[in-house]
Amino acid sequence: MTDTNAAWGGRFAEATDAFVAEFTASIRFDQRLYRHDIQGSIAHATMLAEVGVLTADERSAIVDGLLAVQDDIKEGRLEWSVALEDVHMNVEAALTAKIGSVGKKLHTGRSRNDQVATDIRLYLRESIDLLAQELTRLQQGLITLAEQEADTIMPGFTHLQSAQPVTFGHHLLAWNEMLQRDFERLQDCRKRVNILPLGAAALAGTTFPIDRARTAELLGFDRPTENSLDSVSDRDFAIEFTHCAALTMMHLSRMSEELVLWTSAQFNFIDLPDRFCTGSSIMPQKKNPDVPELVRGKSGRVYGHLMSLLTLMKSQPLAYNKDNQEDKEPLFDTIDTLGGSLRAFADMVPHLQARKDVMREAALRGYSTATDLADYLVKKGMPFRDAHEVVGKSVAYGLEQSKDLSELTLEELQRFSDTVAEDVFDVLTLDGSVSARDHFGGTAPNQVRAAAQRAGKRLADRT
Repeated sequence: MTDTNAAWGGRFAEATDAFVAEFTASIRFDQRLYRHDIQGSIAHATMLAEVGVLTADERSAIVDGLLAVQDDIKEGRLEWSVALEDVHMNVEAALTAKIGSVGKKLHTGRSRNDQVATDIRLYLRESIDLLAQELTRLQQGLITLAEQEADTIMPGFTHLQSAQPVTFGHHLLAWNEMLQRDFERLQDCRKRVNILPLGAAALAGTTFPIDRARTAELLGFDRPTENSLDSVSDRDFAIEFTHCAALTMMHLSRMSEELVLWTSAQFNFIDLPDRFCTGSSIMPQKKNPDVPELVRGKSGRVYGHLMSLLTLMKSQPLAYNKDNQEDKEPLFDTIDTLGGSLRAFADMVPHLQARKDVMREAALRGYSTATDLADYLVKKGMPFRDAHEVVGKSVAYGLEQSKDLSELTLEELQRFSDTVAEDVFDVLTLDGSVSARDHFGGTAPNQVRAAAQRAGKRLADRT
């Protein structure tokens, strides 16, 4: 028998077919786990030495050898082998080549099943921390911009129809609230990622006197997993993370849609820096918002990865199955896609330029203070349904005259109700409308500034 993986080839009478070897290997994509594989192996060797399974000298040789292998990989000196299937066997083979047969003792008390589950958790934990940093950076940019634009009036929309005036700062802080929930979900997800499966071995545990709590401590996990069968087969943490990522991408997609609309000639609310846009190969006047458009498109990619992982785990019997090799590519691409999208937005958002005059003029066009007139009449004692009818007739008249409500004269407004008095113009102006929403969560400029301060404090408390 030749060309069979020495890690498991003793049972087999013939070599693996070359195509099957390539088809079943994961080294093409799981080699990115090498640092985490080595990190887990160092902790495992340290624990084995502490419980007397390895000698101190064996542990030192293994650790030194693993660090040397890590350097080889960093410097591009290690040639990855498909015949060795995965990152675990490639690292172990490289270790054994460096330090001899003592390297073969590293795998005592563990299996690739619990090893890969540990590697993925280590990798994902690190990725969550990096993603949280990018989320925080994006939120900081939004909060700073919101404070600057606390007085900038724009139309607020429902059904993409002009509804009521709001401030641009208030709108930006709405985006921040979405991202705040995303951050909290990521942190909550991290708690379930940060549990150690190493020591579950193939599925039933090991006969060696291992100390799983010590390994967890060495690797910074909160605790070891409770059940060996579940430990090697669980991928809930990857699905949960991808769900969190899908929600974040959905929020970024909503933000992207508004940015695409607002940069269009029809809205012209904001200007994006040239470095985040591209031109047209045929239309020289074009400035395309490619970054928001691409992020909007990438949301579907992450949604697909979530469905892929859910489907992957559907109907799998306990414990580990080869199906689970398919967990890494969707997970890795989700991490990469979300990370790139957050970075692009965190770089871009602080440099958004609001076209304040255009926003204000648009708020004037849509009769956005109609609700303020209705509220005014109700405060004067008129039932709301009657006030609604009066305002509706006033708007219809304004449309006929091509005038906003604030442009109608007192006499014109009194044609529909003699309840209207001179003080009505205090609420019909855009500034009066937004300033009147002066309560917690409202769009009044001073409330926007207070909300930005609270949001900034939340970010500061993270550190």
